[in-house]
Amino acid sequence: MSGTAHPRRPSGFFARRQAAARARYDVAESAASLTEATTTAAAAAGSVPPGMQIAGAWAWRLLVIMGALAALLFVLAQFSLVIIPLLIAVVLSALLVPYKNFLVRHHWPRWLAIVVSILTVFIVIGALGFLVTTQISSGYADLKTQSTNSYNMLRDWLKTGPLQLSDDQINGYIGQAFQAIQNDSSALVSGALSVGSTLTHVLTGVLLVLFSTLFILIDGRGIWAFVVRIFPKRARAGVDGAGTAGWTTLQSFVKVQILVAFVDAVGIGLGAFLLGVPLAVPVAVLVFLGSFIPVVGAVLTGVVAIFIALVYNGWPIALAMLGVVLLVQQIEGHVLQPLVMGTAVKVHPLAVVLAVAGGSIIAGIPGAFFAVPFIATLNVMVKYIASGVWHARPEPKEPLPDA
Repeated sequence: MSGTAHPRRPSGFFARRQAAARARYDVAESAASLTEATTTAAAAAGSVPPGMQIAGAWAWRLLVIMGALAALLFVLAQFSLVIIPLLIAVVLSALLVPYKNFLVRHHWPRWLAIVVSILTVFIVIGALGFLVTTQISSGYADLKTQSTNSYNMLRDWLKTGPLQLSDDQINGYIGQAFQAIQNDSSALVSGALSVGSTLTHVLTGVLLVLFSTLFILIDGRGIWAFVVRIFPKRARAGVDGAGTAGWTTLQSFVKVQILVAFVDAVGIGLGAFLLGVPLAVPVAVLVFLGSFIPVVGAVLTGVVAIFIALVYNGWPIALAMLGVVLLVQQIEGHVLQPLVMGTAVKVHPLAVVLAVAGGSIIAGIPGAFFAVPFIATLNVMVKYIASGVWHARPEPKEPLPDA
């Protein structure tokens, strides 16, 4: 056998070559499929109008944002026993912190200034409660007699007037009204309190408000420093500046809202007193508290004053009371809201109305109460972030500015 014998290659060599060839073929086939798919997708995208593409891009982003907001509202609703007292404490602190700082600047000890600020709240609430209780208890006998007479006169008018109702029909309507009130009472109470329908939950909410307010007065700067440290270092200057702007706006809102509520209460209460409407002081207190819900609160409490005048004093006095309420509302709408509240809050009146309506739908009375300060504070904070002026600010150092 002549010639040089070639060494025999192992069988694994051919297997590896076949595997490599198969891999190259698979890659080529995948690339071809990808190219075809890309071409098809490009053709499909080209067939969709640009406006539809933009609308689709906005649509899925808005859906994600709405889903995130819905999830956030759901979580907040689960912790309403904590969230709502905390929000009340923040609003209350926005009023008390300047008062505490005023006392400290006038050489009061810090601990004494904090104690006096807290006691002032209890004194004001106690005084209002004492006035209302005294007025109701002093005239209880006359009010009971007058209420009975008004009720009998109403029944007689329903039977002899144009409606010509029978006693059975009147009793049936009264029973339906009480049944409707009973059915809606749970929702009304939960909307009015939102911290629970039991005495334990109410007391828990009051204690949370008290302790939260106390700690904000004691260590507001430390609490804010902790919040700022949660964010990345590059964002801390923006968060600190936005928080300071929002806090200033909230303080202005609370001060101005107290002024507006005081004007509404004095105007409607004084009008009720001059017209001889009973319960003038409780009506004034009710108007003062209701005015903290902008636009809506003063109107609803004014309706209560008109109803009391109608029941106890008759149609002429009720019409005069209506005129007083409308006059006070005109002063608020054309003087106080645009000149005073508009300067402090910088939110359009339409936005205020929509915020109150939306807040009441979401969270009842607490939602209506917190809607305007939330919108006003958020508006200022977003404007500050969008302005970009915080880029030139250094990262905040501790201690941060006082609350």
